[in-house]
Amino acid sequence: MKGLFGYVGYRVASALIGALPEPVMRRSGELLGWAISFFASGRMALVRRNLARVVGDDVATPGRARRMFASYGRYWAEVFWVRPRRVREILDHSTVEGAEHIVAARDAGRGVIVALPHLGNWEAAGPVAVDLGVPMLAAAEALPNRRIVDWFIETRGKLGIDVVIVGADRRATQQLIERLRGGGAIALVSDRDLPGRGVPVEFFGEMTTLPAGPVALADRTGAALLPVGCYFERGRGHRFVILPPIAIPDTPDKEERLSSGTQLFAGALEELISRAPEQWHLFQPNWPSDKDSA
Repeated sequence: MKGLFGYVGYRVASALIGALPEPVMRRSGELLGWAISFFASGRMALVRRNLARVVGDDVATPGRARRMFASYGRYWAEVFWVRPRRVREILDHSTVEGAEHIVAARDAGRGVIVALPHLGNWEAAGPVAVDLGVPMLAAAEALPNRRIVDWFIETRGKLGIDVVIVGADRRATQQLIERLRGGGAIALVSDRDLPGRGVPVEFFGEMTTLPAGPVALADRTGAALLPVGCYFERGRGHRFVILPPIAIPDTPDKEERLSSGTQLFAGALEELISRAPEQWHLFQPNWPSDKDSA
């Protein structure tokens, strides 16, 4: 029953927010996120620590941290607002920097791994990818509430994104490999390693772990690994930045390739996040010292 209430809440929010004009939706989401920051002191402290890693302690002010909450509010508002009829609107208000990297990989038939941080509205990358001729298969985390998982799959389908649920489907990894070996594209949101079983890296000056998946799949299939940042524009719209493919070191030792490649990927994430740190939606512990401070 508890799961049903959560699902109904998502449906109601989608119906209500979906009826709003775009400017009202966007500003309401930002205002709600900003307001929540005043009632989430523990989360606020964590967000300020994460922000300080990017911009420094002196610059990680409460005001900037609250803008991270506002940005996250806008993300959820846009997720609830999206409809198939609005996909064209998303594309009309989007710009892409570095599209040549994904087009080159597509034309070479290599397969494409789009690896993203939780930045801006990463869901909006789906229509852009389809428009560039590279429809995505996205890997998503399994959630306890299956109804909400199905809602997310439906929502992403509206954006042209197919979804495979990692953890729930034993064939998930094989499906990703098959898509890449067939010259297709997959999307992995890869800036946090919640299980803590990933690859050790230095990330914003401190050791932590990042998921092994992006580099491991690129190494196994020969696909191009492209770091991508998704950013909100100051008003309406989105900006996407596609960096050049990660050059995984050509060494005979697989573990060395995985370690070195993931460290290079961490550096690319730092570059993308540093462009708009207030849009980085990292509200969970991501470094060992976060857990020590909890």
